[in-house]
Amino acid sequence: MNYLAWTAATGGLLLLMSLSFGWINRTPIPIFGIYLLVGILCGPWGFDVLRLDVLAHSTIVSRVTEIAIATSLFITGLKIRLPLRASIWKIGFRLAGPGMILTVLGIMIIAHYLTGISWPISLALAAVIAPTDPVLASLIAINDSRDDDSLRLALSSEAGLNDGTALPLLMLALLWHNADGALSSMQWLHWFAVDVLWALVIGLGIGYGLGRLIGLISTHWRHVQGEVAPSDFIALSLICLSFALAISVEASGFLAAFAAGVGLRSAELRVQQKNPTAEDEDDNPPAEMMINPHTRHSMEIEHRTPLKSVGLVIGDALSFGETIERLFAAAIVIVLGVTLAQHWDPMGLVLAFAIFCIVRPLAVYISTWGSSYSKQQRLLFGWLGIRGIGSINYIAYAYANGLQGHEAIMMTNLAITIITASVLVHGITVTPLLKFWSRK
Repeated sequence: MNYLAWTAATGGLLLLMSLSFGWINRTPIPIFGIYLLVGILCGPWGFDVLRLDVLAHSTIVSRVTEIAIATSLFITGLKIRLPLRASIWKIGFRLAGPGMILTVLGIMIIAHYLTGISWPISLALAAVIAPTDPVLASLIAINDSRDDDSLRLALSSEAGLNDGTALPLLMLALLWHNADGALSSMQWLHWFAVDVLWALVIGLGIGYGLGRLIGLISTHWRHVQGEVAPSDFIALSLICLSFALAISVEASGFLAAFAAGVGLRSAELRVQQKNPTAEDEDDNPPAEMMINPHTRHSMEIEHRTPLKSVGLVIGDALSFGETIERLFAAAIVIVLGVTLAQHWDPMGLVLAFAIFCIVRPLAVYISTWGSSYSKQQRLLFGWLGIRGIGSINYIAYAYANGLQGHEAIMMTNLAITIITASVLVHGITVTPLLKFWSRK
C-alpha cells in the first residue's frame, strides 16, 4: 500500500470508529480490542500489509510511548479534583507501593520457575507487566473532575503513581543483568538513593510545582489581559517542561507529568477558594463546568472573572490532552496487534492467568488490609489492573539500556502475549464489573 492508500485507510478507520462508538459501547468488545484486531489483520497473521517489530524500532517506540504516557498521566492528574490531604491518595500509594512490590515479587517467582528464565530477567518481566497502564486505564479511570466514585479514583491514583515503583525495579533488573553477578554495595546505594528516592521525590516536586505555578500565572495574565484564546499550548508546555526538566536531573518524568496535572488542578482549587460561587466549599463546581468554551469570544469583559479564566485553561487542557491520548492509544494498540505475530508465546497465557487471577488480586488484597474499603472493592482493585502501553515503553527502555540475548527475547514474547491478553480480558470485563459496582 502506498502513502495515499494508508492515509485513506486511516481516515476510514477513524470515521468508522467515531460513527459506531455508541454501538461498540453496547457490546462486550472493548474499543481497544477493536484496534488490536485491526493491527492483527494488518500484520502477518492477517493480510500481511504491515510488518513492525517493537524490538527493531525500540528507540522510536520508546519515544512515541513516552509521549502517550506523559499526556495520559497529565490528564489523569488533572481530573483528580481532590486536595493532597484527601484519603484517596493513601489508597493510591498503597496500590502503587506495597501492592506493586508484592505483585512484582509474585510474578518474578512464578516466571522463574515456570519458564526457567534467570532471576534478573524474571524481575525485568515482572517490572514490565506489573503496573496498571495509565493510557488504557481510561476504561476504568474517572470520567471527569466531578466523578467521585471511590473505585475509579483509587485506580486513577494508582495508574498515576505506579511508575514510581515499577521503573526503579526495572532499572534494578537491568543492573543485575548487566553485572554478571551480585551487585556491589555502591550499586545498591546509588540505585536506592538516585533511582528510587531522588527520582520519586524530585519528580513529584518538579511536576506539582510547575503545574501550580503555571496554572496561577496563566490564570492571572489571562484575566488581566481579558484573553479568551485557546489554552492548548499551556497544557502541552506543562507536559513537555515537567517531563524534560525531571529527566534532565535524573528524576521520574512520568511522575512529574502526573504531578503537573495535579498541580494545575490545585491552582484551579486555589482560584476557586478565593472566588467561591457558593458558601459551602463542596457546592463549588469545577471551574471548567462553569463556562461554555464555544461562546468564549462573546464573553463580556466585566464577566471574565479569574474563575472563568482558569476554567478556560483547564477545559482546553482536558480537551487537548484527551484527543492526543486517544490518537496515540489507538496507534500503539494497532502496532501491538501487528507485532504480536512475531512475539507470540503460549506460555504467556499461563502466566497471564496466574497474574490476573492470583498474583495481582492477592497482592492488592494484602496491601489494602486494614483500609476502609470493603472486600468487594479490594477484589475489584485487584482485578481491574489493565496492562498496555506503559509495558511496551518499558520493553523498549530495557532494550535501549543493555537488555539482550535469548532470554531477553523470550521475556519480550511473554510480555507482549500477556499485554495482549490483558487488553482483551480486562477490556471485556470492565464494563459489566463497573455496572455491577455502580448497582452495589
